[in-house]
Amino acid sequence: MTTQKIPLAAVIGHPIAHSKSPLIHSYWLKQHGLSGHYIPMDVKPEHLESVLRGLHTMGFVGANVTIPHKERALEIADQVTDRATLIGAANTLIFHEDGKILADNTDGYGFIQNLRQNAPDWDAAAGPAVVLGAGGAARAIVASLLDAGAPQILISNRTRVRAEQLRDDFGARLKVVEWVQAGTLMEEAATLVNTTSLGMTGKPDLKVSLEGLQPGTLVTDLVYAPLRTPLLEVAAEKGCVTVDGLGMLLHQAAPGFERWFGPRPEVTDDLRQMVLA
Repeated sequence: MTTQKIPLAAVIGHPIAHSKSPLIHSYWLKQHGLSGHYIPMDVKPEHLESVLRGLHTMGFVGANVTIPHKERALEIADQVTDRATLIGAANTLIFHEDGKILADNTDGYGFIQNLRQNAPDWDAAAGPAVVLGAGGAARAIVASLLDAGAPQILISNRTRVRAEQLRDDFGARLKVVEWVQAGTLMEEAATLVNTTSLGMTGKPDLKVSLEGLQPGTLVTDLVYAPLRTPLLEVAAEKGCVTVDGLGMLLHQAAPGFERWFGPRPEVTDDLRQMVLA
């Protein structure tokens, strides 16, 4: 009989049944021959703090948090990394031995790693980046693009005040453009990122003119259902370099897995095909 604890981790959201994170972590656990478990938890916002505070005593070493809990998790945490503070949201929690909660955000890391893996010639410093949307995901993308060397970020959102908040938080390299004028930004974009849910299965289309898109522009969509969104289809037809959003999901999971279970996992084509299947 062994007294060794089996490490547990979770992904917490509301709803959560759609999450692919359990598939990813279970794949890595099996690949590395580890006895840990990673489970989905549907937790209502009013129960989030009591659930998070109780997980450590149940043997959990950490958790991912997703919509709608990313901002609240940051408030609950006892310690917060600099990048999570800058982004204003957490997606990865580490539970220390004393029960204290450390909050981190790996979304920006996952975004950049996805581009480096699937568009190795991409250079953030090549010219302005256009970011569509100004929600929590956009904050992570803006922070990572600035860190990677983007000279300017042109940001457009259906609700202008949210885009202005990003500009106020991240500084002079951000410029806000009215949503109805977003199509005029395409000619100067070296990088184009859709951080909205527009174009996702069951959501309205992304109705932004793409006429000005130039061949060679890096175009990526955080939406991965469908994998090839209408934005990516049009961009490919125009000779742009396109990267789908699934890789960001895979790469953002790797740092958490390493912190909780030990080995640093690799994002491979086999993993990608398993998640797609």
